Amino acid sequence: MRDFNERLKRLPGPDRASADAAAARQQRLTKPPGSLGRLEALAAWLAAWQGRHPPRLDRVRIAVFAGNHGVATRGVSAYPAEVTVQMVANFRAGGAAINQLARATGAELVVIPLELERPTADFTAAPAMSEAELRQALEAGADAVEAGLDLLCVGEMGIANTTAAAALAAALFGGKGADWVGRGTGVDDAGLARKAAAVDAALALHGGALAGRSGNPLEALRRVGGRELAAIAGAVLRARELRIPAVLDGFVSTAAAAVLAKAQAGALDHCVAGHRSAEAGHTRLLDHIALKPLLDLGMRLGEASGAALAIGILRAAVATHTGMATFEQAGVSDKGR
Repeated sequence: MRDFNERLKRLPGPDRASADAAAARQQRLTKPPGSLGRLEALAAWLAAWQGRHPPRLDRVRIAVFAGNHGVATRGVSAYPAEVTVQMVANFRAGGAAINQLARATGAELVVIPLELERPTADFTAAPAMSEAELRQALEAGADAVEAGLDLLCVGEMGIANTTAAAALAAALFGGKGADWVGRGTGVDDAGLARKAAAVDAALALHGGALAGRSGNPLEALRRVGGRELAAIAGAVLRARELRIPAVLDGFVSTAAAAVLAKAQAGALDHCVAGHRSAEAGHTRLLDHIALKPLLDLGMRLGEASGAALAIGILRAAVATHTGMATFEQAGVSDKGR
């Protein structure tokens, strides 16, 4: 854990020369300045974090991490815990939504199950993970990322993980269970109340050890998170170290990445939010870490589905940036600029 915090202090920044080159090219393309809106900023962002101009998206990876949660026994999900294992099998058979979206957006899909036969501890009664378990999950996330990727999208699968994400968000940014929990897999009002109660019980149990009071976000992740959340944090950190731009999926992925933002200012500068989830609390969480989502389609599936859809937006940003003619090339008047 000490090594993790030390790594956060040594994060590389963006390549300003590549960003400047992208900005300069945008001014010469056959369009009014700024008329492509956020696509222009995204092209420059990709260039800055890839450390080259022009940017490209040849190797795009979607990493989906799967974990099981002890708190599922509290009746916080509409589905039983065995669905996590069953959905991992579905991913591998090509039958899930993310398989279709990865294929449609030209991305490689990797699925990483994390000790599904051994759920984390019920965090209403004990810390979710030991320090060794947390370290192993962080390392599993880092191992899913290697140099040479042009873009990383992160997502998850895990019954009860929206409850864990709500507890983690409350630990990082304050509030009580009702402020952060949502319908998740589609729980009824009684299920929603059980989720809020589970989060409140966790906050009461772990008290001063949580980040909002002790200033230790990694300890909050260990106590009320889960293996797939820790793996996402590890993957996002490794992407930053390798200067790979990253796309976060919904509420769970954002909560996991927020651990880094809480621990070190600017730690998520290499990330964009793929979408705004319909899950209650996601908008509030995005506000806390100052990320503006690319899409808002009312989705709350997980699986990196929203992040995958954002790949198309990023491909459009690269295509317009690299493929458009300049005023000089097209012989178009640029109004004397």
